[in-house]
Amino acid sequence: MRTPRMPRLAMRRTALQGCCRAGFVLWAGGATALHAQEAYTQSDFGGVGLLQTPTARMAREGEFSFVLSRTTPYTNYNVSMQPLPWLEASFRYTNVSNRLYGPRSLSGSQTYKDKSIDAKVRIWEESRWLPAVAVGARDIGGTGLFSSEYVVTSKRAGPFDFSLGLAWGYMGARGDIANPLNFISSRFETRPTSSTGTGNFSTNKFFRGRPGFFGGIEYRSPWQWLLLKAELDGNDYKHQPQNNNQPQRWPVNLGAVFRLNRNVDLTLGYERGEVATAAINLHTNLATHVDPPKTYDPKPEPVAFESTPAEAPPASPASANPPPANAVTANPATRTAPEQVDWPEVATALRDNAGINVSSIGRRGSELVIHGQQDRFFYSAEGVGRATRIIDNRVDRSIDWLTVASERNGLKTVETSVHRPRFLELLDHRIDLPTFRRSVEQDPVTVREEEVLYRAPLKRFNGGFSLGYQQNLGGPDAFVLYQVYGAASGTFNFTRNLWLDGVVSLNLFNNYDKFKYDAPSNLPRVRTNLRQYLTSSDLTLPNFQLTGTHRLGQDLYGMAYAGMLESMYGGAGGEVLYRPFGERWAVGADVNWVKQRGFDQDFSFRRYHVITGQATGYLDTGFHNVTLAVSVGRYLAGDWGTTIDVSREFANGARMGAYATVTNKSGSSGYGEGSFDKGIYVSIPFDMLLPHSSRSRATLLWQPLIRDGGARLNKRYTLYTLTSDLDSDLFDKNLGKISE
Repeated sequence: MRTPRMPRLAMRRTALQGCCRAGFVLWAGGATALHAQEAYTQSDFGGVGLLQTPTARMAREGEFSFVLSRTTPYTNYNVSMQPLPWLEASFRYTNVSNRLYGPRSLSGSQTYKDKSIDAKVRIWEESRWLPAVAVGARDIGGTGLFSSEYVVTSKRAGPFDFSLGLAWGYMGARGDIANPLNFISSRFETRPTSSTGTGNFSTNKFFRGRPGFFGGIEYRSPWQWLLLKAELDGNDYKHQPQNNNQPQRWPVNLGAVFRLNRNVDLTLGYERGEVATAAINLHTNLATHVDPPKTYDPKPEPVAFESTPAEAPPASPASANPPPANAVTANPATRTAPEQVDWPEVATALRDNAGINVSSIGRRGSELVIHGQQDRFFYSAEGVGRATRIIDNRVDRSIDWLTVASERNGLKTVETSVHRPRFLELLDHRIDLPTFRRSVEQDPVTVREEEVLYRAPLKRFNGGFSLGYQQNLGGPDAFVLYQVYGAASGTFNFTRNLWLDGVVSLNLFNNYDKFKYDAPSNLPRVRTNLRQYLTSSDLTLPNFQLTGTHRLGQDLYGMAYAGMLESMYGGAGGEVLYRPFGERWAVGADVNWVKQRGFDQDFSFRRYHVITGQATGYLDTGFHNVTLAVSVGRYLAGDWGTTIDVSREFANGARMGAYATVTNKSGSSGYGEGSFDKGIYVSIPFDMLLPHSSRSRATLLWQPLIRDGGARLNKRYTLYTLTSDLDSDLFDKNLGKISE
């Protein structure tokens, strides 16, 4: 009889929530069958629609699209995301080829670039008798040159999809009828013509002026690769932005969409009876993506099933299945008692095969505990499964529970425990995953008596080299300013909780010699000196800091840091976070004294300094895995305000989000361009893209302007990120990877 496990001192989590295994593709992968009615196409302006106009349709949840369209004289670069089934968001750059950006002394011959953010919300879905209905707005976060609001309906009839809508502003410039909202106020009769200024929400225009009708038909041909579109355009092109009026012989636009493959659409059209148009759409679904084969990962250790187990489990229908291909039959004598195991060899195997950098290994009765940091596998269940295989091949049956106690930079976060016999039954196909769930636990880390079997020596130094790329879009100097650089990084560990790390960057090539424009600002230039930081030196030290972490108490974490904290600021600061285990919320705060660094990004400083920091509350709403983060505090320019960040995380860890910051300087003459800071972003685990496992992420941020108001310190580490292993939802939804 095995020794009973030590009693848990906190809530025990059993019956983990389900596992999500999906089957769609990134551009490089294969795909499952796709229902034709779900494959909605994008408009010239981005977002699901016909050509110039939207429909009430929505892309599949998690869809991510890049659309490049050309309709003389406009070229649109659109990024569209579908974070929720009923919400669509887009970010767009528009190149106006027959207008200059500004005076030739400022921008030379560069053509005008306009930035904008769009949103569309579905009010209700289509039913047997009623159409789908959506409301939306274009150019709500830019200059307002192409601003428009609309209500649109869509109804399907066989291969035809009909849409009809009413638009105000750019899309409804024909002004077919008097404004139905005039009964509310006479203000709705007239739409302001002046721009609200870069970066402002043009709410003073919403649903004002005479609206125009728009609509059309999309026909899905018998060939899956061909769709045809006919559209009534609500714009008469006689009142174009910048007096850039265009001829229009008739208000009907025609187009054909050629689906080159499941991830690439080519649209050819004829619009306004005047111009031929073209667009290409590259799209994928982040929610249903299937990772590429991990050909560069080591294979999991084969499992050694005993030829004559002492206790045969109850028979099940699955027991007739043959053992997995990587199973072998072994003599139980090859496994030894924990006291006789070569633990240094086990620690090496755990590092090389399971990605766990072991700090110590201990025993609690019949439970073996591996303390360490997962450095390779994004989905921790995969590392736990590999670790269980390694232990099963070396340790005798006196151990029936394996626990991986996760650490991150010295912070102990969560213990994941697997019942060893049930794990073997899962690998042998004698039980299914739902049955196995009941023998997996996640618990908070608590101090318990433990026999130490092995303590790993601390690895003092590690480092590496990489290539990097950064860019700035849409400025007056050039549409794309870019830099390719090489970076060397290194970390020296004094203890597991105290380390010194840094990054040295070497410019390889760039076009920042064109970067001459400084954005206007009446606040301290805390971010708009970007040009000087990017062009003053080819060899820079973006980061060099001493960092320490400490677990201050149950569910309470702390961190302190000092040095060159980012490319523009050095100083010292600290952060605390309370993140209770098993809860969907957390609260934290950071305080920093920082001084502006010299433009060469060496050890020199400029005169400006400030105390900055925010208190932040995090809430996983439980609604479609939407997380809300609200920060309140002081920003780098000394302004006080609030940042709201809303993001949706999918089962595989991909995330879509948006943020906005409003401070006491917003809307004032001192703020500079725009009235507040805002942006949309997508964060993709590298594990979804690479042929080897990785815990890193790629984050793409679309930000209309770089401004001084609402600017935050770009810290290298945050406690919320360091404690990400406490996200049990991500573990639960990817539990199936434990047997891979």
